Amino acid sequence: MIDKEKAKLNPRKQWAKFIIVSVLYLLFLLWVKSWWGLLVLPFIFDVYITKKIRWQWWKDSEGPVRFIMSWVDALVFALVAVYFINLFFFQNYVIPSSSLEKSLLTGDYLFVSKVSYGPRIPETPLTMPLTQHTMPIFNTKSYIEFPHWDYRRVKGLGKVQLNDIVVFNYPAGDTIMSELAYQAEDYYNRAYTTGENLLAQQTPGINLSTMNVLQQRAFYEKAYAMGRSYIVHNAGTFGVLDWRPTDRRENYVKRCVGLPGQTIQIKDKIVYLDGKPNKEPENVQYTYLVKLNNLTAADLLREQYDDLRKELGVSSEDVQCLSRLHGYDVENGQVLNQNALLYDGYMPLTKHAAAELKRQGIVRSIRPVTDRDIYSGPNYPLNAFTGWTRDNMGPIWIPQKGKSITLTLRNLPVYERCIKVYEKNELAVKGGKIFINGKQTNRYTFQLDYYWMQGDNRHNSADSRYWGFVPEDHIVGKPLFIWWSSDPDRRGLGGIRWNRLFSWVDNIK
Repeated sequence: MIDKEKAKLNPRKQWAKFIIVSVLYLLFLLWVKSWWGLLVLPFIFDVYITKKIRWQWWKDSEGPVRFIMSWVDALVFALVAVYFINLFFFQNYVIPSSSLEKSLLTGDYLFVSKVSYGPRIPETPLTMPLTQHTMPIFNTKSYIEFPHWDYRRVKGLGKVQLNDIVVFNYPAGDTIMSELAYQAEDYYNRAYTTGENLLAQQTPGINLSTMNVLQQRAFYEKAYAMGRSYIVHNAGTFGVLDWRPTDRRENYVKRCVGLPGQTIQIKDKIVYLDGKPNKEPENVQYTYLVKLNNLTAADLLREQYDDLRKELGVSSEDVQCLSRLHGYDVENGQVLNQNALLYDGYMPLTKHAAAELKRQGIVRSIRPVTDRDIYSGPNYPLNAFTGWTRDNMGPIWIPQKGKSITLTLRNLPVYERCIKVYEKNELAVKGGKIFINGKQTNRYTFQLDYYWMQGDNRHNSADSRYWGFVPEDHIVGKPLFIWWSSDPDRRGLGGIRWNRLFSWVDNIK
């Protein structure tokens, strides 16, 4: 009798389950606006109602087949669920470097919301869950390049706001050197720098400041071609050149300090937007030249200074920077001001930490590093002579979707990558005139919004000052809170930053 009652109730339960699942699925399709998904509805109907397909045929098997297939079924379900959740709702992200210190720290694990700015429909949908671009152990691509879909973003809860901390795909990561040791390096920086060095060897005494704009452009085009050729012909060192689609490029996290349509300028380290200074992060960090007071860098790393380093947020990596000034920087001709060599070295510090080291007598003298002390590398754009540095650059208008700009040979390098790479146009300069898609023009209307991203560790951050704008199709999501934080300098329970667990990223101003 009981079995008969269950048999009667069972169809009702199955229909109820089918209706609930179908409604949720249809709401999801409405959100992502992908009606091809309706083709899946008959299969959902079969799972709950008709049961014509034996979805779990292995349950009728015996022995190892049933055991193995039960694990395969659970694993496949878990991978699909993780893929779906990571793609449309949230994912985990760990801070790998010190570029945002002391706002976000190396070892912080972030809960990143895809819904905040709207999740992207994947450009490369066939990928192994929990991987970005490379299969661990095997060191092979974790994705298949076909099919490749055009960029489309689902409606989210809002847009990127000024001073938001944002996770995005590395814009300059479209071309990579495939050798593992060089994959994280900026290929374009390597190509231009190598080419410029080769040209300098061939023609000593090159002075870009005496050249006109066309001559400068010709120089950089030749430098890039020579640098690229050098990398290609040394594939044994760098690996072959490869390409990554947008959503498979490295994930970066920085603070958005410039929005579409704003004009950004950096003057003496301070960011100005439309002529007004932007508020600096509370824990902004700069590099300071340091003269220690009868101490060495090794002394600072000893246990007796552990509490002080922890209190001031000074990491082992920060202290180790002290050795660069009289070592790497001198050997590579990076020192611009010989007076800088009167100091023992330099290290990144917050204003509070610098003052406290001085107050406690740890340092004898200390001052901020300027762009006239140490060469900080080539700045964006890499193919123009601007005289800009990481502390003084611009003004630069940040492209905005639907807005147009007058192009000149002088400002073209700033926007060239946006036009050619991100918006996929053909661009050429012939006889001093600009051609886009074969037509001569001096105007261009942008198809995407762009953002300017910088790290809070302003003198130790690879950001927009070096590789330019971040297009909207590279935006991944917004970190909501830190769910775990461990100090790489300390082990065990002492390495857990308890005060950071489940702290909201929006509260880090």
